[in-house]
Amino acid sequence: MSPADLVLTPKGLRFMGRLLPCTIGKGGLSTAKREGDGATPVGTHRISGMLYRPDRISAPQDWARPILPGDLWSDDTQAHDYNQMVRAPYAFSHERLRRADPLYDLVLLTDWNWPKATSGRGSAIFLHQWRRPGYPTEGCIAFSRQNLRWIAERLRPGAQLIVGSR
Repeated sequence: MSPADLVLTPKGLRFMGRLLPCTIGKGGLSTAKREGDGATPVGTHRISGMLYRPDRISAPQDWARPILPGDLWSDDTQAHDYNQMVRAPYAFSHERLRRADPLYDLVLLTDWNWPKATSGRGSAIFLHQWRRPGYPTEGCIAFSRQNLRWIAERLRPGAQLIVGSR
């Protein structure tokens, strides 16, 4: 473990010498993550990408990819591209990445059940903006807009997210 790792603790997320408030999934932490359970999976997960809304914010780093109209994330366990970024039109169940609200203006992707997804094991564990302090996610880890940006500006590709049981 290094200061460049993101470490979830009972008091928040520790990164680069700071402890940042965050929220986790409404299902708590889980060692047996399943699609739709609302849990945040325990384990060590690599940060595999960064997405941002270029119409709302500037790129936090040069390796961040813009979220474009029609960008989606497949959450359909029956789809061959389950737990992958896909494009509209898309016939299977999915989540829009270009949302009306600001939750996905900046998204850090993890390698949870990716790149070769096991059907039903759970999709898309992101680090993203929270709705408000204390409001749980569907399994992701969420932060204030300012803290998420602060993390994104300092993060290195391949950094680790360490989620232990609280």
